[in-house]
Amino acid sequence: MRGSRAGRPALGRWCLRHLQLLPVVLLVVGALLDYATSPHISAEAFYTAAPMTAAALLSLRATVLAGIGACATDIALLTHFGLITDSGGWSELAAVVTVSALAVVVNRLMYYSHVRLQSARRIALAAQRAVLPQPPSAIGPLRIAVRYQAAVKDAQIGGDLYSAQDTPYGVRCLVGDVRGKGLEAVKVVAVAMGAFREAAEEEATLVGVATRVERALLRERGRRTGPERIEGFVTGILVEIPYRDGELRLVNRGHPAPLLLHAGEVRSAEPPEPAPPLGLAELGTVQERADTVPFPAGSTLLLFTDGLNEARNRTGDFYDPATGLSGTDFPGPEALLDGLLARVNRHTGGRITDDMALLAVTRATAAPHPGVGTRPRGHP
Repeated sequence: MRGSRAGRPALGRWCLRHLQLLPVVLLVVGALLDYATSPHISAEAFYTAAPMTAAALLSLRATVLAGIGACATDIALLTHFGLITDSGGWSELAAVVTVSALAVVVNRLMYYSHVRLQSARRIALAAQRAVLPQPPSAIGPLRIAVRYQAAVKDAQIGGDLYSAQDTPYGVRCLVGDVRGKGLEAVKVVAVAMGAFREAAEEEATLVGVATRVERALLRERGRRTGPERIEGFVTGILVEIPYRDGELRLVNRGHPAPLLLHAGEVRSAEPPEPAPPLGLAELGTVQERADTVPFPAGSTLLLFTDGLNEARNRTGDFYDPATGLSGTDFPGPEALLDGLLARVNRHTGGRITDDMALLAVTRATAAPHPGVGTRPRGHP
């Protein structure tokens, strides 16, 4: 799989490099066709195609040169056959000149469109870094990795969210999925992330953190009108991992259960009772205490959104991460997420239909090097 991925960019570069020769090929073929056939058979289509192809593939200078080459070739062959003064010859030359001029305009339009697209990508990337900052790769004895894949091509941020934060109570994490699409979903992501970051530092319990996020989402929903008012809730999983205990605590609010991996074994940390999503507490019973789960050294916690477990293959079968990861021992969270994404891409054939956020936390088997990560803080 890795070799296949590495080969695709190289193949793409090879194709692009040879496609850049297409305007020259069109001019040469057109000239040969014009020269070798009857004067009444015109290769005008080749002469007009050459500058337009250059406009799509090459620079402004190359487009201008292709247009000049097309006009010069057409003039030379019309002169050779004595058609340069003929009305048909003038009509053909006028068409080639007009298309060559239009090719320059098209090239400029494509260039400015590309500039705007690159600017939009930079803005989206800046927004992602502001709303979903990259967590540290290590905090005390914990090693952390995240991956995010947006369903929309070229998008950097969507309706999924993740966070891992060093707090006085250990590392607290949140992975969630916003109900909604587009900019409205991004707004909800920003609200939920802001509330979580503040509450994770201040609240003594994980349930208290969930309550703070809930209130923030309700305030945001109260500002909405129309159909948007029924959206804006978040399915989420909140996690607290103390530094010195061999366990972790979970609060699951309507989200896919996380997976615990240890020595090649995979088990799902299902909640005892289902709970409503964040922002919809009035629809069900909310747990009053966090669930405690063993998390010994060498274990890895995998949090994910439903873009993973609802990824389908061509026959409509869902991907099962527990089955896919069972029996495999990964050296760390980075390797786990890379391997998981490779498995999902094989399952789906590379088709992404929903955003996917992945967060993995591994408790090291030995104390990390003194210079790695953030110094653990004890309980207040």
